[in-house]
Amino acid sequence: MNRLWKKKDPAANPRKKSIFREWLDAAVFAVIAATLIRTFIFEAYSIPTGSMERTLLVNDYLIVSKISYGPRTPMTPLATPFVHNKLPFTAHTPSYTTAIQWKYHRLPGLANIRRNDIVVFNAPEGDTVALEIEDKSNYYDLVRRYGRESIWKEFHVIARPVDKRENIIKRCVAIPGDVIQSIDGVLFVNGQKAFTPPQGETTYWIQTTGDALNPDRLDELGVIDPILAQTENNKFLYNLTTADSATLHNFPVVKQVQKDINGRGVADRAVFPHDTALYHWNQDNFGPITIPHKGTQISLSRNNIEIYRRIISVYEGNTLAENEGNFLVNGNPANTYTFKMDYYWMMGDNRHNSLDSRFWGFVPEDHIVGKPWITWMSYGKHGPRWDRFLKGIQ
Repeated sequence: MNRLWKKKDPAANPRKKSIFREWLDAAVFAVIAATLIRTFIFEAYSIPTGSMERTLLVNDYLIVSKISYGPRTPMTPLATPFVHNKLPFTAHTPSYTTAIQWKYHRLPGLANIRRNDIVVFNAPEGDTVALEIEDKSNYYDLVRRYGRESIWKEFHVIARPVDKRENIIKRCVAIPGDVIQSIDGVLFVNGQKAFTPPQGETTYWIQTTGDALNPDRLDELGVIDPILAQTENNKFLYNLTTADSATLHNFPVVKQVQKDINGRGVADRAVFPHDTALYHWNQDNFGPITIPHKGTQISLSRNNIEIYRRIISVYEGNTLAENEGNFLVNGNPANTYTFKMDYYWMMGDNRHNSLDSRFWGFVPEDHIVGKPWITWMSYGKHGPRWDRFLKGIQ
């Protein structure tokens, strides 16, 4: 009698999961695992522009290590997995919400950033974008040209948190505490001539006898069409490596090869810090500039405030005001400032085809994403570039 009414033990006969539930559990696990790997270990990245040519080429696909410099913990945790800042198949719909924002924190890494490392980081001036033209124009450059009011009237302008700003890849040419200067396109760090990337490019004027350069030979060298042509003088502006310029100099139809250099003292308002009254700088001639180091104190003056204004008021979140030559930081009189973060100076290897620190200044440590480790795939106009598959990055 008792056995007839004995309560069944559920553990003795567990209910089998449905196929749907099994697939759902597997999918959830896969998403969580992939998100953790992407956040803390490595992430895939592709090269969208030629700013690092020919060290890295357009349509190189890279594996970027997060553990090299230490993984940055999420700052915008409520986001769609596997996408950066836009939802797939939409023009401008954000893939995240800023309802929750966490402070910057980085886990220990294998090493610190060293001079000449190639680094992936979030765009320093990517905090504000004009959505309709963000792939073509920098918001701050547009404001300098046309004024803030006209840009806000014509375009949809939004702000982005640090970790959702566009990813950029450049070479770190100066680290915290370094003094950097460029003279006639030659870079100096701490008074010494800096490393020159062997596959880096810059622009050269090629003057010919009037006969055309052999297109097949140019294609073999990897030289693309000229940027500019002065046909009346038989002069053509090309992006070339140092080795390419020497090779072209030996072509029978070439009369002269001359590096294209912006002259000393020629001020370019597009170049950081965008104050042509005090700084007659351009992309080939600038500095000296001291790269800020965490904990270092500087004196504030009219002569240096434009160099450090964005650090104080944007990257480190203070209010900065001026009153008759005196400075107020967070409402308090200040004649000095102590940096809260380390900063870096990043430049593209393609010196005259790169928007980099020469145009937007310092890169804060909280913008650092990781270190490219390997090119796992690459393709060009003729198909796969097999010699670049599984190639290490230097």
